[in-house]
Amino acid sequence: MDDDLKSRLVAQAQAEGFAMARVCRPWDVPQVMDDLRGFLAEGYHGTMGWLADRVHWRGDPAALWPEARSVIMLAENYGPEMVADVPDSAGSVSVYARNRDYHDVVKKRLKRLARWLIAEAGGEVKVFVDTAPVPEKPLGQAAGIGWQGKHTNLVSRELGSWFFLGSVFTTLELEPDTPEVDHCGSCRACLDACPTGAFPAPYRIDARRCISYLTIEHKGPVDEDLRPLMGNWIYGCDLCLAACPWNKFATAAQEIKYHSRADLIAPPLAELAALDDAAFREKFSGSPIKRIGRGRFVRNVLYAVGNSQDLALIPVAEALVEDDDPVVADAARWAVGRLRG
Repeated sequence: MDDDLKSRLVAQAQAEGFAMARVCRPWDVPQVMDDLRGFLAEGYHGTMGWLADRVHWRGDPAALWPEARSVIMLAENYGPEMVADVPDSAGSVSVYARNRDYHDVVKKRLKRLARWLIAEAGGEVKVFVDTAPVPEKPLGQAAGIGWQGKHTNLVSRELGSWFFLGSVFTTLELEPDTPEVDHCGSCRACLDACPTGAFPAPYRIDARRCISYLTIEHKGPVDEDLRPLMGNWIYGCDLCLAACPWNKFATAAQEIKYHSRADLIAPPLAELAALDDAAFREKFSGSPIKRIGRGRFVRNVLYAVGNSQDLALIPVAEALVEDDDPVVADAARWAVGRLRG
């Protein structure tokens, strides 16, 4: 093993803008397969059928690419400038989605780092960021970036909760770092912050009750008993992340592409509800929000309208009760009925 290569790799990753770079081996997460099978058996994945696909890869990174000998895990800081309350008549958008799609930003950096590694030491590489069957959070813990907290997300003593993960698999032998251990202790701030009760137990999440899942992955109407609990979240949710005490060590992202767009910090619900398909696509071009489409997005907006207690928004919802999208029309009727009591 080339210890000098490892130190130069870490320095190069930081030069590319990554906050942390650590190394583990593909076979360092033997618990993942049993955890994944238990999660699927409980039905916690909801309609995310892709989680049940390719379980042999998702549960065993060594099977994804048998020739790989090392996994370089990279953390990308997207820390917000501040976390502020949003008025009920405005929508709440998850911090990570308030500007450019992180997949594009992180993947370009991963590819540049991978090309550097090949030029320096040869070997073969594959890069991944959130779109392949890679158990990134367990690998992140095995590499020492952070630990999976009680909300199941990775937490870092240096970065808090606000960071993305990317990985470079390589055939090169690199010295692995020390795995991180759990530092949650008796704290349950993240669990108590969830309004929908999405955590059946610490370190377990039922996606079917998670606001992020409901606003992004779930197609069709949301169960009526969950709608009032979603508040004004219209894309994603940061409640469990923001509650973590380890965020006292978090810093604002240096990458300007992660800085919140002014129009997405507290966007007026009335303006968002009025978006047709063309206006939606134009407004969210280059944004991760674009991928859920106008129908699902306006559905979320109308649930927030119904929860707003703002009677001035009744005409906004009424204008959509005959929308061509039946899910939008259903959400509009619900919002009108809820506002009228």
